[in-house]
Amino acid sequence: MSDSVALQGVSSTTITTARLRTHLLASGPLDGSPVLFVHGNVSSSRFWAETLAALPSRYRGLALDLRGFGASETKPVDATRGMRDFADDLHSLIEALQLTDAQRKVQLIGWSTGGGVIMQYAIDHPDQVAALVLVAPLPPYGFGGTKDADGTPCWPDYAGSGGGTANPEFVQRLASGDTSSESPLSPRVVMNNFYFKPPFQPAPAEAEAFVASLLSTQVGDANYPGDIRTSQNWPGVAPGSQGMNNAFAPSYCDLSSFAAITPQPDLLWIRGADDQIVSDTSLFDLGYLGQIGAVPGWPGADRYPPQPMIGQTRAVLERYRARGGHYREEVVADCGHSPHIEQPAIFRELVFRFLEQHS
Repeated sequence: MSDSVALQGVSSTTITTARLRTHLLASGPLDGSPVLFVHGNVSSSRFWAETLAALPSRYRGLALDLRGFGASETKPVDATRGMRDFADDLHSLIEALQLTDAQRKVQLIGWSTGGGVIMQYAIDHPDQVAALVLVAPLPPYGFGGTKDADGTPCWPDYAGSGGGTANPEFVQRLASGDTSSESPLSPRVVMNNFYFKPPFQPAPAEAEAFVASLLSTQVGDANYPGDIRTSQNWPGVAPGSQGMNNAFAPSYCDLSSFAAITPQPDLLWIRGADDQIVSDTSLFDLGYLGQIGAVPGWPGADRYPPQPMIGQTRAVLERYRARGGHYREEVVADCGHSPHIEQPAIFRELVFRFLEQHS
């Protein structure tokens, strides 16, 4: 984390909460309007450092490392709670820092899996949230194993989602601390090919920091990717009960109740037009990979179509709107899964204007 501390105005600290020791990066005055940033899977707060450094001075920006990532304490993830272990950790941090009271709420920004975390937080504590920004968010019905806008499972056991869907070689290279570019499955190459839209690459020093962030991931059954359960249904794996990838499996992760929360904070949804991870044609979705012939034995579009990830998010947010809530969808051109890294000027203009409207 030394490079992120060197960014002007960004500091690094660890807060002991009632749940775990949480590392975070911070910017802005202690009495500034609080904005919390939550990273995605196989990453850390480091991916928010440049955004924190650019945050207008009236805000107190805080980017935490989720359990099992970055420099936060590692504790097992109970996947049967969906996103709640992470959302409860976030709530514990907000309580420890005394960021909310009868007059003050927080604004939450979540990227990828972090989007799922902040949606769960809003479901559990809607009265504490001033506004939300979802950045290429986790679909509300989890990742993999569902086939329509309502999150209907392809199989009763949700086969095709969970810890067993992670590529074993990628997991092994992550665990071994591989910094090379020798394989399509090395963390560096996966980041460059999928976190970003090629040929984009961050500046060299930033890229090294991001690779180190990926390699901070705690690998194992209790964290990433989680334990594996076999299935008689295609493609042969179903969600286990521990770890990150099982926590966002649709058997446990259902954020659709967000549509009915009260009060209803305004929401900004930002996504890259060329995202290959969260997409209706995701290269991480076994339904789509089966359709294009990359995974053998695909049972066909009637049984196991690609997951309509964008359609699922939009359907839940449209129900939110129908109940009186407000959301806006912004699609960033020439951008993959990381708008805040790939198109920072556009991202900051959208987000900072939105924050200003809700401070």
